[in-house]
Amino acid sequence: MGIVLEAKGISKYFPAMKALDHIDFDLRAGEVHILLGENGAGKSTLAKCLLGAYVPEEGEIFLKGEKLHLNSAKDALEKGIAAVYQEFTLVPYLTVAQNIFLNREFKNKLGLIDHRAMEHKAKEYLHTLNCDYINVKSVVKKLSVAEQQMVEIAKALSFNPKIIVFDEPTATLSEREIDSLFVQIHKLKAEGIGIIYVSHRMQEFSQIGDRITVLRDGRKISTVDVGEKTDEDLVKMMVGRDVTSVYVRNQNQPAEEVLETEDLCDRSGRVKGVTISVRKGEIVGLAGLVGAGRTETARLIFGIDPVKSGRLKVKGQEINGRNTPLRMVRMGMGMVCEDRKQQGLALKDSVAWNIMAVSLKRYFPKGIINNKKMIEICKDYRKSLRIATPNVYKQCKYLSGGNQQKVVLAKWLSNQPEILIFDEPTRGIDIGAKMEIYTLMDRLAGEGKAILLISSELPEIIGMSDRIYVMAEGSITAECVRGEENFNQESIGAMMLGISAGRPAACVSADGEDAGAAFQESGGVNGEK
Repeated sequence: MGIVLEAKGISKYFPAMKALDHIDFDLRAGEVHILLGENGAGKSTLAKCLLGAYVPEEGEIFLKGEKLHLNSAKDALEKGIAAVYQEFTLVPYLTVAQNIFLNREFKNKLGLIDHRAMEHKAKEYLHTLNCDYINVKSVVKKLSVAEQQMVEIAKALSFNPKIIVFDEPTATLSEREIDSLFVQIHKLKAEGIGIIYVSHRMQEFSQIGDRITVLRDGRKISTVDVGEKTDEDLVKMMVGRDVTSVYVRNQNQPAEEVLETEDLCDRSGRVKGVTISVRKGEIVGLAGLVGAGRTETARLIFGIDPVKSGRLKVKGQEINGRNTPLRMVRMGMGMVCEDRKQQGLALKDSVAWNIMAVSLKRYFPKGIINNKKMIEICKDYRKSLRIATPNVYKQCKYLSGGNQQKVVLAKWLSNQPEILIFDEPTRGIDIGAKMEIYTLMDRLAGEGKAILLISSELPEIIGMSDRIYVMAEGSITAECVRGEENFNQESIGAMMLGISAGRPAACVSADGEDAGAAFQESGGVNGEK
């Protein structure tokens, strides 16, 4: 099909940085054109220029040969360019129909909102997506994440778009939900809608993509057909260097135990008798399906949630009475939470203030802050962690996801912890930033730090861990040690499903079904049991 959208020489500037440098890009009707690049490469900035959210300083945008002048997202919608964002734009306390037609409500002859007409039309859009099961009268907050995603797509379709931009649409979805989304994307392609797909997940490209444009440091590196380049080639184009191994893990000799739990239980019943230990210089993984109790266990250890029963020891000291995050911080523990934007950062504050958030007392015990010294400390972390920001005064909300995560890491490292809990440390960031975090974790373990790692990416947790505890339904069901026969994806995946738990690598269920296949069929780590 012919070209429906074309961008020529797009450049976008922000204070002290050039986000886009003369980018050329085109989209054909009925194709999925993937934008690939590290965090900060310019993918989202380019998408926002095409959506009217940003106005480029240089360059031109054409829709079916007609030059566009986009000054707002409204201008783009009027021209048939819609978006489905990673972070949903739905209003949780409004109904599905009200969200789809927000600020475009149907009115009757009396000028009142015609809810029945809106609901009827909303049903039509959801029917197009084979989502008749979604009740248009339901309040959005009661829907699952996958259902909310479908409502977002229905909302985009309500503008009768020629083009839809999907910005990291699978970041919060399970494997089954991703499969459902891809079915809808294929339907949109068949109807001739052009799709711009921003993603880091290379395993998805062959399922839905047609072409890939790789960006690096605001520049276009190349546009290739899906399948033309290997994953290794694409990674090299993204990061500008050869990548021999994604996971970086050198073997250390673990020392004494610094974190121990025994029969740990919470009040909600999601954590049931968890017994684990972590030693100095060791990375210990917690593997399990969604709802297995991994994050809940970490929250108990760090004092976010109260312990109902069981024992917790930190650096040999029994933790009696009410545990709190402040107490754990003072004992040398830090926790990188899974939701960096809600729990890890003050987005409206500067990079510097976020980095120093938990360590001001360490550096300035008398309560008198030396701004010059504080800035120098933050500049050191910016340099050592390669945080891509023009200065440490910049608000964190303007950083890419990978750089925001580095600020969270700097915040905890500035307090010089001995124990670190990493909960989904690489979620939503690109392969280059992931590798930097893996290298950092390995270095910290080499320095004698004790690390508890929670990840929904099984290859990641296997690649980085010395030992792995498998959790299911709130309990520890198995322990796997690097070098042993069952320390592999098929065996651990089977244990997570409750198949042949505790046995080495047989991985065959009672009816003879291969457990590795069953694990993939279930939707993998993110799937529902």
